Amino acid sequence: MPEHVSLLMWFGVVLPAALTFAAIIGMAQIRRSLRLETAHPHPARRPAGLPAQSGAAPRREFVELTPAEQDAFAGLMRRLSDTP
Repeated sequence: MPEHVSLLMWFGVVLPAALTFAAIIGMAQIRRSLRLETAHPHPARRPAGLPAQSGAAPRREFVELTPAEQDAFAGLMRRLSDTP
């Protein structure tokens, strides 16, 4: 240990480094345990009272705009894009 470095200065470096290392290890363990708990839920464990999902997405809606509505929308987009 160099002569000009006091014991308190060494603790000022070593202690925060050790605490940081311990915190990283602890967070990794917490993350691993949470990942294992939520990895693959069993399909038969669906809560009672909820209907089965069909897997199909809702159909898309489309509305035809009049030329006046298209111009108003274009003006609104220009105003919003010019705002700083």
